[in-house]
Amino acid sequence: MKRNDGSPAAPAWRVPPTAGGAGAGLYVHVPFCRTKCPYCGFYSTPESGNERRWLAALEREAALYRGVFPAFDTLYIGGGTPSLLGAGDVSRLFDTLRGVFVFSAGVEATIEANPDDVDADLLAAWRRLGVTRLSLGVQSFDDAVLRRLRRRHDASTARGAIALAREAGFANLGVDLMYGIEGQTFGSWMRTLETALDHAPEHLSCYELTIDAGTEFGARRAAGTLRGMSETAGRRFLLETSALLRSRGYIHYEVSNFARGAAHVSRHNLAYWRGVPYLGLGPSAHSFGGDERWWNVRPLDAYLGAAEEGRAPVEGRETIGEEERALESLSLGFRTADGVPLATLRRRPDWEAVLDRLVRDSLVSVEGDRAVPTIEGFCVADRIALLFAA
Repeated sequence: MKRNDGSPAAPAWRVPPTAGGAGAGLYVHVPFCRTKCPYCGFYSTPESGNERRWLAALEREAALYRGVFPAFDTLYIGGGTPSLLGAGDVSRLFDTLRGVFVFSAGVEATIEANPDDVDADLLAAWRRLGVTRLSLGVQSFDDAVLRRLRRRHDASTARGAIALAREAGFANLGVDLMYGIEGQTFGSWMRTLETALDHAPEHLSCYELTIDAGTEFGARRAAGTLRGMSETAGRRFLLETSALLRSRGYIHYEVSNFARGAAHVSRHNLAYWRGVPYLGLGPSAHSFGGDERWWNVRPLDAYLGAAEEGRAPVEGRETIGEEERALESLSLGFRTADGVPLATLRRRPDWEAVLDRLVRDSLVSVEGDRAVPTIEGFCVADRIALLFAA
């Protein structure tokens, strides 16, 4: 909807409670980074002294959504680099969110951090504020790979950050790793996995490098000086990663994500994949209200200006029709171990023949009333979804 002055406004409706009583998700985008990684397609800007102004703008934006969403079951502070914020700024952020929104008992509160930003005092402050889950952007324990990615930390710093997190009392620790990097060997990747396992994190995200347009790596690929990982190599990395982690007690619950038991599955990310409503605050943040999606402006200056003028910093929105919802449920569902309800597949007249072929090819199994991808199916999850598109 539009305001009288023609600028986008926050929704005036209420998002209904989610199916099964699960709460909505709240995401806060911290846009500040000291340096820009050459592969990163997320919006960020160098530290500019605008942190306090950003916090004030975020307070104004949050107030626009008071009472719109049901109680939030998860909070995820991402970026950017949230660990650049001082303890006082994070405290102010938490005070703002708790003053405006309702959170469920036992809310999962995650903050992303770079290994070289954390110290004992900052970790202790996060714990006092109620952060229950820490996600460390390690990417690799191979110093040569880290240099190619132009990360600010080395392997020793990453190991030290994990030790500090444990000493601070974090019992739900996630480690993000990346493969498919130029010059990275399969042996280097497996050694990185073994090093990560030495620390027994509760969660591991193992992402294949995505080369996005608009990034430095994207420009290099367009110029022919950088190549991505082949499909065959990507399949090997994924299958071998899954086999190793499952042998060590991890659940492979989404294409790129592994949890050491069901209790440590990322509830916030799982809510995205299950189509639960979520609110995104901050520049470039996206929101989903069930039948509508909207997204904020990306440049920090534009975000600050809109909020300071009392306008919602929304750049655009779209209504999600029945067909689009069905396609999204397919594309997201086949990326997870939950799979897709058979009722969703019945939209296509020849769904049974398609499903039978996928079962014969060991890409999907039928478990009760759901079609569930196998580990081999995870390798081609997007293609499986398209086979059932009506």
